[in-house]
Amino acid sequence: MSDTVEFIPNAGACLVSRKVLDGEAPVRWMTRRESQAPMDNGWQILSIADTPEYLAEPGNLVIADFNTVCATEPALIGIWDFPVGTELMLHVDQQGKHIIDTTSNREVTAEYFYVPPPHRA
Repeated sequence: MSDTVEFIPNAGACLVSRKVLDGEAPVRWMTRRESQAPMDNGWQILSIADTPEYLAEPGNLVIADFNTVCATEPALIGIWDFPVGTELMLHVDQQGKHIIDTTSNREVTAEYFYVPPPHRA
């Protein structure tokens, strides 16, 4: 039996920086691309510390269950159903966590976030 909490039913897998999974660096960039396999949801999650050189090294980007990554950074739950082509940044400041759409440089407001079934009104 898995220890993964299911925030999102059938969330699938994503590509994620090992630095995020290992807790070495926080999530910073989220991009959704076309899925490459049936269980691939298309999300690519990168850390604030990732560099092009780091990402080019084999084994530094890994496939992980999206719910597992959400357990590392709960702010990711809200972006799950955003469309292919979405490019986001997670910004953290004294007021909290903010999801920024990098194409418009505007904060994504709460009404656009995915809400897991048990928490829907």
